[in-house]
Amino acid sequence: MSAIKPSQEPLDRKSQRMLIIFAERRFQRTRANQRLRFTLSLWVIRTKLLARLKRVLDISVAIVALVLSAPIMVITAIAIKLESPGPVIFKQVRVGKDGEHFYCYKFRSMYVDAEQRLKELQAKNEADGPVFKMKCDPRVTRVGRVIRKLSIDELPQLFNVLKGEMSLVGPRPALPSEVAKYTYEQIGRLHAIPGITGLQQVSGRSDLDFKRWVELDLQYIAEQSIWKDIEILLRTIPAVLLGRGAY
Repeated sequence: MSAIKPSQEPLDRKSQRMLIIFAERRFQRTRANQRLRFTLSLWVIRTKLLARLKRVLDISVAIVALVLSAPIMVITAIAIKLESPGPVIFKQVRVGKDGEHFYCYKFRSMYVDAEQRLKELQAKNEADGPVFKMKCDPRVTRVGRVIRKLSIDELPQLFNVLKGEMSLVGPRPALPSEVAKYTYEQIGRLHAIPGITGLQQVSGRSDLDFKRWVELDLQYIAEQSIWKDIEILLRTIPAVLLGRGAY
């Protein structure tokens, strides 16, 4: 039996047209894949470059701020020690980027039994959402009211910045108990390194409701850049001096 030879007959016009369309689509698909790979590569490079530049900015400004604020920190430490017994520095577990836990440092602005007294004050909570805020919190010391108003209590967080646990600018770090109550949208706050200041801090701080707070944090994460960080840092200066929403 002789082997069957493939047909040598020319393709009809319809078949030729279909073959051309198929070839063009394959070519277009290849170009689309190349564009996609190129776009993704640019995004990865931009993200890594932004992270490195942000880290350089954090370390540089944190070192300068620590040197300039050293006298204020010494005076604050002495005032806290003289007013009430207990440690000068209060450290508390907070939730960082992607749910990582770390110890956040602050000058102690409350009496040492503040955590134990929190339950009896829950009914007087003036904030919505999973956070606790109270303008006339009886747990706050006299020195504490002053350093909170001027945001001096947060100066030790510059050491968190040097350790890489925090950034100068970003969403404020939340407590694990607060994060446990977050909705799916609110979890988005954890997609960035927490900061000492942020869009929420320069837009009203504690005067904002929690929904608006989250919206501003998500806006920052979506738009973050070195220029955005510099802008927020500059806006932080008048916000701290005026003390609006700080308590």
